[in-house]
Amino acid sequence: MANKIYDTVIIGGGPAGYTAALYAARAGLDTLVLEKLSAGGQMTETQNIENYPGFDEGVDGFTLGFKMQNGAERFGAVSDMTEVLSVNFSESPKRITTDKGEVLAKTVIIAIGAQHKHLGIEKEEELIGRGVGYCAACDGMLYRGKTVAVVGGGNSAVQDALLLSRICQKVYLIHRRDTLRATKVYHEPLMKAENVEFLWDSKVAELLFDKKLTGVRVENVKNGEKKDLVLDGLFISIGRSPVSSLFKDELTLDEQGYIVADESTKTNIPGVFAAGDIRTKALRQVVTAAADGAVAAHFAEEFITQYNS
Repeated sequence: MANKIYDTVIIGGGPAGYTAALYAARAGLDTLVLEKLSAGGQMTETQNIENYPGFDEGVDGFTLGFKMQNGAERFGAVSDMTEVLSVNFSESPKRITTDKGEVLAKTVIIAIGAQHKHLGIEKEEELIGRGVGYCAACDGMLYRGKTVAVVGGGNSAVQDALLLSRICQKVYLIHRRDTLRATKVYHEPLMKAENVEFLWDSKVAELLFDKKLTGVRVENVKNGEKKDLVLDGLFISIGRSPVSSLFKDELTLDEQGYIVADESTKTNIPGVFAAGDIRTKALRQVVTAAADGAVAAHFAEEFITQYNS
């Protein structure tokens, strides 16, 4: 890779990254995808995605990521499983340093995503996909008619609780404060949902499980009292962290750390684009990430036309 200049290098192999790779490769661009783990990114944590068009019975995140990778590679995109260590966007071509060496690119599409924040308690990682989830819109239908809990008090948590209240028998909302942080517009419909029970001033102290999650032990943060809830599922909605530290000295970030880019996916550096969960946007879902990837590839192709002229 050392001496070759790619038309576009895509950092991240999730739905945004591989959609960008598909569109870029089909446009005849020499395309390289850099991914440090496996195709699909955060999507692989989702057991069954039921809100992505074309899969009428849903699809697990790993399978969908693998299909996206194969689709892009069918048209000539190349994948390299490597970690990006640093970037230099001030030069032309742009320079990307990986644990395998340096990569040169005329354009760069950043599709590295955002990570769901975890509670950090024992067995949480092991129970992902076995009762513990982070996306009610993705996995909620698995719990139709069952009992679930949502952890959090912000917009994401309240939206998840509202969605689940329409399909689940019972929903607990566990929040470590005595009021919601969510926007006021969500408060009234949630309070009116008869199957939602609020557990204020509370946190999840322990996950209860056999081969899968069976419940949680909830602790009151003010008086230390504990009680057990029998659950079929637990959704952790305490926010996301953008994976943007690599770019803080190169690109404009917002106060949460997301890369500032509008619907064109263009950043403050010409020829550098941000697609998917890493950019500033209203809705972070697989389908919106894929849409971003297509848009980014379009504008990358436009930039390369000018680059070569």
